[in-house]
Amino acid sequence: MAEEVGAGSGGGSSSGRGEINGVGFGSMDSLESRWVFQDEDDSDIDDDDEDDDDVPHRAGLDSEEEDTTEQRLIRTGPRIDSFDVEALEVPGAHRSDYEDLSIGRKIILAFQTLGVVFGDVGTSPLYTFSVMFHKAPINGNEDVIGALSLVLYTLILIPLVKYVLVVLWANDDGEGGTFALYSLICRHAKVSLLPNQLPSDARISSFRLKVPSPELERSLKIKEKLENSLTLKKILLILVLAGTSMVIADGVVTPAMSVMSAVGGLKVGVAAIEQDQVLMIAVAFLVVLFSVQKFGTSKVGLAVGPALFIWFCSLAGIGIYNLIKYDTSVLRAFNPVHIYLYFKRNSVKAWYALGGCLLCATGSEAMFADLCYFSVRSIQLTFVFLVLPCLLLGYLGQAAYLIGNPTDAEQAFFSSIPSGVFWPILLVANIAALIASRTMTTATFSFCLILVCCISSINEIGNAYGIAELGVMMMTTILVTIVMLLIWQINIIIVLSFVILFLGLELTFFSSVLWSVTDGSWIILVFAVIMFLIMYIWNYGSKLKYETEVKQKLSMDLMRELGCNLGTIRAPGIGLLYNELVKGVPAIFGHFLTTLPAIHSMIIFVCIKYVPVPVVPQSERFLFRRVCPKSYHIFRCIARYGYKDVRKENHQTFEQLLIESLEKFIRREAQERQLESDGDEDTDSEEDTSFSRVLIAPNGSVYSLGVPLLSEFRESSNPVSEASTSAEVKADSSADPSMSDPEHSLERELSFIRKAKESGLVYLLGHGDIRARKDSWFIKKLVINYFYAFLRKNCRRGIANLSVPHSNLMQVGMTYMV
Repeated sequence: MAEEVGAGSGGGSSSGRGEINGVGFGSMDSLESRWVFQDEDDSDIDDDDEDDDDVPHRAGLDSEEEDTTEQRLIRTGPRIDSFDVEALEVPGAHRSDYEDLSIGRKIILAFQTLGVVFGDVGTSPLYTFSVMFHKAPINGNEDVIGALSLVLYTLILIPLVKYVLVVLWANDDGEGGTFALYSLICRHAKVSLLPNQLPSDARISSFRLKVPSPELERSLKIKEKLENSLTLKKILLILVLAGTSMVIADGVVTPAMSVMSAVGGLKVGVAAIEQDQVLMIAVAFLVVLFSVQKFGTSKVGLAVGPALFIWFCSLAGIGIYNLIKYDTSVLRAFNPVHIYLYFKRNSVKAWYALGGCLLCATGSEAMFADLCYFSVRSIQLTFVFLVLPCLLLGYLGQAAYLIGNPTDAEQAFFSSIPSGVFWPILLVANIAALIASRTMTTATFSFCLILVCCISSINEIGNAYGIAELGVMMMTTILVTIVMLLIWQINIIIVLSFVILFLGLELTFFSSVLWSVTDGSWIILVFAVIMFLIMYIWNYGSKLKYETEVKQKLSMDLMRELGCNLGTIRAPGIGLLYNELVKGVPAIFGHFLTTLPAIHSMIIFVCIKYVPVPVVPQSERFLFRRVCPKSYHIFRCIARYGYKDVRKENHQTFEQLLIESLEKFIRREAQERQLESDGDEDTDSEEDTSFSRVLIAPNGSVYSLGVPLLSEFRESSNPVSEASTSAEVKADSSADPSMSDPEHSLERELSFIRKAKESGLVYLLGHGDIRARKDSWFIKKLVINYFYAFLRKNCRRGIANLSVPHSNLMQVGMTYMV
């Protein structure tokens, strides 16, 4: 067993440590520690010690990968970081409490729910029967009954049973959608392809991880299979990206379909109007729709909520009127045998009609994707007690009207409106269509206008709409199935029933819409494929870039040698070096050392990291580590954001939050060291004598565990002159008893930070680009050197969100060959 000897200061676990084979040696005086085998994989140690490369290597160690011939147990101590102590004070992510709302507030919330969530599914009666009977014309009353039966049971199975009763519960701490499901899976199994996960991520209060129960062998096997299979990880990523591309495509088609169908009602009220005029009016409406996006979801939702309420009431009222006036026998459609008879009579045409039938369920995914604005219960109650009954009555009324007027199937909804209320209902229908189109118009406005101008037929747009909706639905079904198996751990029979029923149903619908893809709806498939390729190339290039940076990160020995050879001087100020690594020293820092005549008196490696949670509380935003002995003032900061976090702070706010968090970290670190010092008579409060901590290896060699980064190299014949930082270092290393007092040491360091901040902060940006090696495949060269390079050149870099003045920026470029 390796023997560790602490002489003088125990040092603590956050600076004076050595490393063999990437395994960190913690201080012997730590109150919390564990014994591990020295030749364990790095990931085993990472649970307690994340920054294996952030401390000096022992002298004489040639390679981090050097193998040892025997197993030795070593004890590792916990490192102090800002989150370990702050997390205990954070109650968790703040969530809205819908149960304690007043009656008035609940009414307002209900209106907002209608305006934001149910606009899409609410406008489906405008076009569902029109598209269905275009694909399979009416040949008798039984055809109307059969088509109605298909619509009724599609509404019951997909929006109600699948989404309202099942999928809504698969939310990620109140967030819904494809990314939320993927995030939920990533938290319970290490399936992300980007290797930047840290154990501390699981300690964010909003992480709320529930590890699969050991008693359920199935869940554990699935978790192990997902984590160990690169193929499964790639398949899961492809499914998520495919679903996301379909969501974007859906955002392009939704406004086109809703607005075109609503404006098309003018042809019923004004016989002289032509399709070209309808198209121009629809484009004008879309422009108006885009202009109101700046008011936000809550304001717009409250404004349009009453309009949607009037719309749903109008649907129910017209439906009841038509049922009473024309034919109540359409109620027979609740008998599912009429679906069988419909297919028996129409065979292939009935199968074509499935593409139109699906349109009644469009907007189901919106109930899940827009879950972040409302509670699960509010959406469920609104759908069950208001939306669904009104939709059912609306479709029943249209079917009753069509039994007596089968020739009006092209405009079934507007033709069924009583003449006395036609124009008010037309106005409300157009408002409802605009509301339904509002959700993603900001992101897809230009593409939406192009689609409307290229495909002016409602039937062709309807087929494209079905392709986009079904793509999202199928991905959601697969991801929810994984959630059922991995996280919910429910009976396998229930899981199989869910996936067989809904995936089989959706594949049947999908086969119908794909058969008609040649009518112009292929455009939306091409669009979705382009979106998918963009996202996949970005993911592929980012993964290669990160892996290359990890391989080329600098060792502490090399860092020390660079500092000595270049005669580095520590100039007053704080340098924030942005990089993507969560561990180790980025290679780009070596370029700064070789390019700049001096480095700042304080260096902070800043990593902007997105973790698989919706929101990271502000108090848990920053995670700090010391990179070397504290007299050198070099830190690592990981700024963590959730996938729903919006980085709105400017650079002054960001700097203030970062410095405040750093000061808090240093204070808590000092408190922790004082507690350790009080608990062990042999432990000194300072680490400045950490040079004397040694490791006695099995071969008898003695290695230092505290070789400082960018030290003064006292053994050098030509000592390097340094700025004010050197004076600080020497003062800390002096034998003055007054300087060894913990309180004085803390105040000195805090004072040093304040003075460095007064001297100014500079953002050191390392732009790392990647290029494919000359011997790479042609496809790889094309993807990396052109497509990925184009995306990186045109993407909005993270630092741009902070609006940093150019005078505070310093950039160095570096190219990696992959």
